Amino acid sequence: MFLTMFLLNARMNTNFRIILICPKKVRFMTKYEKEIYNIITESTQHLTVEQIYLELKKKCPKVVVATVYNNVNKLWKAGQIRKISVENMPDRYDRVIKHDHLVCQKCGRLADILLEDLTVSLRRQMGEEFLFYDLKIFYICPDCKKKGTIKIDL
Repeated sequence: MFLTMFLLNARMNTNFRIILICPKKVRFMTKYEKEIYNIITESTQHLTVEQIYLELKKKCPKVVVATVYNNVNKLWKAGQIRKISVENMPDRYDRVIKHDHLVCQKCGRLADILLEDLTVSLRRQMGEEFLFYDLKIFYICPDCKKKGTIKIDL
């Protein structure tokens, strides 16, 4: 579990630094990391790097897309954000709060869904420990259903 602390910088002005504390190490977030983290965790959407870049550019006009890619990867590797990968679609990023996803097979829309936690059942069925699970349920969203008749082979 990560804890986030806010500290005033040495000049005691309104600039804050975020320190991530995890059981193995302590690290400071850069200005861009902090902004990207806030964009992702405050969003109700599942953002692509391009969407994060466009949002960040509003606050930091000189930022380049490579900076966003690098910082998103650092945050993901540190376990601070979730990467959602779906075949033939760009990766999207999300909060780490436990939840699952519905993925529209037709348009690619991604929606959060809160389902019963399957950890205990999965461990019992597997007979061993695992790091985590990532459940994606593929379906046809209501908007795509409205657009026409869609045959689903089961």
